[in-house]
Amino acid sequence: MPRPRRSQVAWRLFLQAHALLTKRVDAALLEAGCISFDTYDLLITLAEAPGQRLRMSELADATFFSNSGISRRVAKLEKDGYLRREGCAKDGRVFYAVLSQKGAAALRAAWPAYERVIEEDFGKGMNAGETREMGRMLAALVSRLGGKAGGVTEEPPV
Repeated sequence: MPRPRRSQVAWRLFLQAHALLTKRVDAALLEAGCISFDTYDLLITLAEAPGQRLRMSELADATFFSNSGISRRVAKLEKDGYLRREGCAKDGRVFYAVLSQKGAAALRAAWPAYERVIEEDFGKGMNAGETREMGRMLAALVSRLGGKAGGVTEEPPV
């Protein structure tokens, strides 16, 4: 097998770090009796959106869910009261997912466990300059790929 390029090595390390961190965050959230990581990801994406609402397709693009997966997940979260779906007055085919008060409360309750893992397992490995640089590089990558870099504030959610 040919020797991997630096970008390929970096990619594999990125995937490994992502997998390890998301498992740790999910475990910490569940241990604290909070919502799961995939629910947190979906709800924080809504919390950071203008008006705390996104079209279903925008929500799928901004999270790790497929278009079909997002419909099932949103239906479950709507049933659980964490969000609601609203139709579009101009186009009956378009639906929005909107963060509910219960969803915002779930984010607030999950924040301490989430923050602890991110600060202890992710943040402590870098100094402030390295953290800013990584954020800049990842935001540029997200932008180049056509995404929107959410979560750029330094304050806790909601």
